[in-house]
Amino acid sequence: MDAVSDFDPARYLPDSLIERIRGRAAGVDADNVFPDEDLAELREAGYLGILVPEKLGGAGLSLAQASVMQQRLAGAAPATALAINMHLVWTGVAKVLSDRGDDALRFVQEGAAAGEVFAFGISEAGNDLVLFGSDTVAEPQSDGGYAFTGTKIFTSLAPVWDHLGLHGLDTTSEDAPKMVFAFVDRTDAVRTRDDWDTVGMRGTQSRTTELHGAIASPDRVVRRLSPGPNPDPLVFGIFSVFELLLASVYTGIARRALDVAVVAAQSRTSKKTGLAYSQDPDIRWRIAEMALTYDGMLPQLEAIARDIDERADHGGLWFAKLSGLKHRAVTSAKAVVDEAMLVAGGSSYFSRSELGRLYRDVVAGMFHPSDPESAHSTVAAAWLGPLTP
Repeated sequence: MDAVSDFDPARYLPDSLIERIRGRAAGVDADNVFPDEDLAELREAGYLGILVPEKLGGAGLSLAQASVMQQRLAGAAPATALAINMHLVWTGVAKVLSDRGDDALRFVQEGAAAGEVFAFGISEAGNDLVLFGSDTVAEPQSDGGYAFTGTKIFTSLAPVWDHLGLHGLDTTSEDAPKMVFAFVDRTDAVRTRDDWDTVGMRGTQSRTTELHGAIASPDRVVRRLSPGPNPDPLVFGIFSVFELLLASVYTGIARRALDVAVVAAQSRTSKKTGLAYSQDPDIRWRIAEMALTYDGMLPQLEAIARDIDERADHGGLWFAKLSGLKHRAVTSAKAVVDEAMLVAGGSSYFSRSELGRLYRDVVAGMFHPSDPESAHSTVAAAWLGPLTP
C-alpha cells in the first residue's frame, strides 16, 4: 500500500458515507441505540476487513493507515468509530501476529473479510490486572476446548457481534494457573444485559456480558499463558493495537471539535464590536491553542503506528510508549473539546449540539486502559524500575 502521506482515506470512507454517518450520530445518541445502519454501510464498504491482507479478501492496510481511517470515522460519529475499534483491534492483532510469522488468528482475518463481527471481551469490574489476570473461570474440556464462566463489562458491539474474543483463568489443569485467550460464539450460554445508559459514547452499546459456560472450541483457543506480564506476541499485539486505535478515535474527536469551533468563530458576531468572533483576540488565541494541541497529536500517532508495522525494537519501553500515546491523545482531545465549547458559547451546552455530544463522548477516554494511574505507573517503572518491595 502507499505510505500514509499519500494515503487517501476517502477511498474507503467517501465523503457521502461520512456525511450519512454524521447525520445519524445525534439520533443514535439521543435514542441510546446501536448504529445498525452505520455498521451495515461500513460492512458493505469492506471496512471490517481493512486490516486483513488482500490475499484473504481484505484491503491490506497498515496500522498507520487504519489509524487515519479511524480518525476520519470518529470525526463523523465517535461512538460508531469506538465500537468498530473493538472489531479492528482483533483484526489488528491478527496482523501483528501474521507479520511476525504467527497465523493463530487467521480465522479472524477470514471471518472479518466475510463481514463477521468480532468483539473484545477483556474488561472485568475491579480487575486492574487487565490482560495479566482474570476473574472469569476458564474450565478445560476433554476435547481441548474451554468453558468460560464470568462477567465482562464494556463489551462494545454487544447487540451485533458474531464472535467474542476473551480471556479467563484456568486453575485446574496440571500446569495451572494459566491465562486462556480464546473466542466464543454467540449462544444461549452468553447473556447480554440491556444496561448501557451512559453520559456519552452511547452508540457503542458496550453492555455487560454474562458467560455461563460459553464454549470455545479447541481451534478457537489461541493462547495459554502464565498470569502476569508476558512477552508473548499476542499480549503485545492486543496492547499495542488497542492503545493505538483508541488514540486514533480521540484524535479524530479533537479534529472535529476544532473544525466545529472554527465554523462557530466565523459565524458568530459580537454585539459589542459588530465583528465576527474570528476577529476577537481571545477567540483567536483559543483556536490557535486547539490547533497547536491537535498538530502535536498527529506525528506521535503515525510514528508509533509505523513502529508497530515495521516491528521496531523499543525493548522495555514499548508499553510505556503505548500507554503514554493513549493517555496523551485522550487528555489532549479533552483539552481541545473544552476550548471548543468556550469558542462556541452557551449553545454548545445543549445535548442537541454536536459539541455537546463530543464533550460527553470524549469523557469516555479516561476509563479505557491505560487509565491515567496505570499510564503513569507504567512509564515510571520503565524509567525508574519497579517499586521496591
